[in-house]
Amino acid sequence: MNKNLKVCVVDDDPIIQDLLEDQLIQLGYHVTTSQNGKEAWQALESHPKKYDLILLDWMLPGMYGIEVLKKIKEHPLLKTIPTIMMTAKSSKEDIQEGLDAGAYYYLTKPFERSHLLAIIKTAMTDFAKYRQLLKETEQTANTLRLMKKGEFSFYTLEEGTNIALLLAKAFPRPERVVAGLLELLINAVEHGNLGITYEEKSELIYQDQWRNEVEARLLLPENIEKTVDVRYEKDDHEIRFFVKDAGKGFDWQSYQEYSIERVLDNHGRGIIIAQDSFNSLEYFGAGNEICGVVKLK
Repeated sequence: MNKNLKVCVVDDDPIIQDLLEDQLIQLGYHVTTSQNGKEAWQALESHPKKYDLILLDWMLPGMYGIEVLKKIKEHPLLKTIPTIMMTAKSSKEDIQEGLDAGAYYYLTKPFERSHLLAIIKTAMTDFAKYRQLLKETEQTANTLRLMKKGEFSFYTLEEGTNIALLLAKAFPRPERVVAGLLELLINAVEHGNLGITYEEKSELIYQDQWRNEVEARLLLPENIEKTVDVRYEKDDHEIRFFVKDAGKGFDWQSYQEYSIERVLDNHGRGIIIAQDSFNSLEYFGAGNEICGVVKLK
């Protein structure tokens, strides 16, 4: 684990704070702590580029953690930092409030070490992926913004990643859409063309075998000719982005909101991330075709 990675732990319980600090230091993180919501927000706002992960308790003196989270999600630099919401408030209503405020990652107290490590690993993996995508989109000129129409077909995850990076540059704000584009294209391959179920992916990630399984299924005779079709259209008012896979579709309605039952899962945030990337996101038919829209005015 990279010792340069910095974590901000915000909890007013000194026992829990010490426990988290010890666990994170063992993982190789540099840790700073705070016991007060207002103090934590001041530290975050003063140094928005300092932290790579935030562990935030709900019930805090000075300012509730949920209020700190809302401020984080409104801040242009802090909003992409993964924030894990920690709380003993485990009712569906309380958890839903946290999800609505932008808590993609949730940890209910009391928590086991294995749950803590799993959520931290998921959050940091997602954040590292986003930062790498952003870095790559910034490395070349944005000449693709002149493009009015474009069509692509791809087969592998690598090809999908390259198309996501390429097309992000055609949008006014590549950093806003790149993660959403990638999530949609990955979903089209793994769940659409290859038929990997939600439950199967959970187990494959747990066993660190997800990519191996994807590569193996790509070589199966029934999948060898399946592609994902991508279409880009732009006019004076909006950009439209279409993705269509060769799968049978899925129950997409169940994933448009971040289900309370899935808050501790090691994946399942892709559609939510995509929804945050576009002004609108619409599924068609059985769910194997989707359209994202970004308004230009």
